Amino acid sequence: MKHKIQSSLFFLALFSLMIFTPNPALATQGHGGIEGVYAHQIAHIFFIISMGGLIYWLRQRGLVRERGWQLIRLSAFFFILWNLDAFIVHFLDDQMDIIQVQRIGLWKIRLTDLYDSNILKILYYFAKLDHLLCVPAIVFLYLGLKRLVKAQRLNVATKGQP
Repeated sequence: MKHKIQSSLFFLALFSLMIFTPNPALATQGHGGIEGVYAHQIAHIFFIISMGGLIYWLRQRGLVRERGWQLIRLSAFFFILWNLDAFIVHFLDDQMDIIQVQRIGLWKIRLTDLYDSNILKILYYFAKLDHLLCVPAIVFLYLGLKRLVKAQRLNVATKGQP
């Protein structure tokens, strides 16, 4: 009994330490060199191809007649858009160093680019809002899976009755 209390206190202290002394959680991931960027870009391409394959497979199998699969197909489409968007951003600021971002104070940034092009800066700015594509993709995936699970449970429940 004494051992259980000591173990519980130890884990409570460890948990409290983690909660009350957190490390900063950064919203972006830095890459350790250009080879990390290349591997990351290849992953985006692979994800795009995979989602395109999923859309093709769903259509070939005729599954898109069901609402759950329609939502998953929509999710795959948004994941393709998100990956294209992320690929462009990585290309502009990590691979080619075309765009530089300077923080000015707490709420302001300055975008500069090699060509002094406002169009390029606007493209980069809106492309950095990739969460506007990724979040809907995740929501559609969740709703599609939820609908499929609900349909499966309903199917099992009706088959169980004579």
